[in-house]
Amino acid sequence: MKTKSIKRMLASILMAFESFIVFFATLAGFGLKVADGPVVWAVGLTLSFLLIMTPAVLGRKGSYAFGWVLQAAIVAIGFWLVPMFYIGGVFACMYAWAMIAGGTIDKAKLAFERANGNVVQTENQEVFTIENDDKKD
Repeated sequence: MKTKSIKRMLASILMAFESFIVFFATLAGFGLKVADGPVVWAVGLTLSFLLIMTPAVLGRKGSYAFGWVLQAAIVAIGFWLVPMFYIGGVFACMYAWAMIAGGTIDKAKLAFERANGNVVQTENQEVFTIENDDKKD
């Protein structure tokens, strides 16, 4: 049986929701004329696209680090659109929580499965246990 990583699920949910927030921030930046129109659309839509596509590769090598790069980029948008410092900061904190809590839950699930002698296959490793059929008469 293959189990889904809670860390991956939490990060995926967060990034998908965050992509919509970045899109709406793009609309606000365009309306407030914080930069040239095509630049605002290029940056905003690129970040939105990356945020909505990153959950597809989460769990692979370097993917969670790439998520941190996206969080930093969103906070950096605050130099042009000041409320994004706050919004990006909140999302960066939620991403940190997803990494910490998700990793902790995944480790607890693995320990629970090991203790119960079940065969566990996670996204990163496989654990096999051998059960003895010693019958006591």
